[in-house]
Amino acid sequence: MADVMIVGEIIEGKLSASTTEILGAARKLAGDLGQNVCAVLLGSGIGDAANEAISFGADKVYTIENEMFADYTNDAYVGALEKLNAEAAPEIILMGQTSNGMDLAPRLAFRLGSAATLDCIDLTIDPDTKLMQKTKPVYGGNAVAVYVSEAKPQIATVRSKTMDPLAQDTSRSGEVVAFDPGLDSSAMRQKVVDKVKEEVEGIKLEDADVVVCGGRGVGSAEAFEELRELAKQLNGALGASRPPCDSGWVPNNIQIGLTGKMVAPTVYIGIALSGSSQHQAGMSGSKNIIAINKDAEANIFGISHYGVVGDYKKVIPAFAEKCKELLSG
Repeated sequence: MADVMIVGEIIEGKLSASTTEILGAARKLAGDLGQNVCAVLLGSGIGDAANEAISFGADKVYTIENEMFADYTNDAYVGALEKLNAEAAPEIILMGQTSNGMDLAPRLAFRLGSAATLDCIDLTIDPDTKLMQKTKPVYGGNAVAVYVSEAKPQIATVRSKTMDPLAQDTSRSGEVVAFDPGLDSSAMRQKVVDKVKEEVEGIKLEDADVVVCGGRGVGSAEAFEELRELAKQLNGALGASRPPCDSGWVPNNIQIGLTGKMVAPTVYIGIALSGSSQHQAGMSGSKNIIAINKDAEANIFGISHYGVVGDYKKVIPAFAEKCKELLSG
């Protein structure tokens, strides 16, 4: 029986958040198809991550363990997954919309003679054709489109925080299979020569439940400090639209948008930003969007759940004081 397969990622010995999310999505798709869920973990020193994958919904876990998989290279990963596909023949392959997933999915699809749809925000099964329907933003986030491919396996990457992981159940049982793709490490054309870890102050932007994001209207690097303090107060992370990053007020690694990072926090607070379609493409999946802007016609109000028309310099101090009062109570 064909399975719904996910390609997981391991960070510091544990499954990444995006991996647990796509396991939840795979479980739903497999239920609609009457199939099982299998996970693939590639790396060196996979450890307990295989059992963790089972606890989050996998029925079977393939471990591909070798030093050549310690760091992502498309040569090794595509080659290994091509070999595994020949044995497992999955119906569907899911990956996270991560730097690895965005590179791997289209390469693997080409190798398998299939097609890949990237940055999906919803996945369903057509009850008549039993094909996967993949919904993703298009035109800079101004619209969504549904894609269907008859080519097998059906491959998709999933945007972070658009799918809910299952509650972890450590009592679940499953099968762990060590798979050897038989690749020759000397034939690999790529190798990682150095790694530079991104310096993050506080909570990582993509993982934050609360994101405080400032735009051009904040006015200066000094003014961003007030937003940084609000983010800390809410145990969240600071973000920015592109103009403040281009102006050098804040580092580029906190830019949110089509050419920056994709976030989908529980609470997103957009301050003094217009909400261009490019910016919306990076945050429209947020569950609660709060907009503060003195321009009542700003685009951000079109997608916000709550909005305040006013000068942020007057709104934020009162907002921060009320938050402090509620949090201390």
